[in-house]
Amino acid sequence: MPRILMLAGDAAEALEVFYPKYRLEEEGWKVDLAAPARKAIRTVVHDFEPGFDTYTEKPGYRIEADLAIDEVEADGYDALVLPGGRAPEYLRNIPRVVEIVGHFMGEGKPVAATCHAVLILAAAGSLGGRALTCYPQCAPDARGAGGEFVDREVVVDGNLVTARAWNDNAPWMREFVKLVRSRTA
Repeated sequence: MPRILMLAGDAAEALEVFYPKYRLEEEGWKVDLAAPARKAIRTVVHDFEPGFDTYTEKPGYRIEADLAIDEVEADGYDALVLPGGRAPEYLRNIPRVVEIVGHFMGEGKPVAATCHAVLILAAAGSLGGRALTCYPQCAPDARGAGGEFVDREVVVDGNLVTARAWNDNAPWMREFVKLVRSRTA
C-alpha cells in the first residue's frame, strides 16, 4: 500500500487538500498530512467574484495535521502532494519543507503539485528544465526558477505532475494515481 505525504498549512486551498486526500484514500492508500505544527489547519476557499480582478478568499474547513513537518521521515513515503492556496508562500521559507521536497524530487518519487505550490518547488530548486503548469499568475515564478510554463489542465514531466488549480483536480489526480501505481506496483 503506497504511503503518500501531503504538505500543507493554514490558508491551503480547501479543494486542493480535501480532493486529493480523499481520492488517494479511495485507492486504499495512506495519506499523512504534515503541517508546520501538529494541529488543526484552516483551509481557505478561493473563488472569482464579478468585478474583482483576482480571486477572493473565504474561510474553509479545518483539518487535523497528522504530524508536524519536523517529524516527517521522507524515506517512509512513496509520493508527495503539494496543494496550493496561500500556504506555499510561507511553507517555502521553512528549510525542512525545502529539504523534504528535495528528497522526493532527487529520488524521482512521484510529486503532485498544483496552483501556488510551484513556489515551494522553485524554492527547492526543482524546476530547472522541467515542463509544468501552475496558477497562471505564478508562471513568472516558474520561469524564473528555470521551468517551462505550459497553460493546460495537467502536465506530467517525469516524476512531476502539475495542475493549474482546483478546477483541474480530476485530471491532476488521474495522472498522479497512474504514476504512483506505475512506480509502486
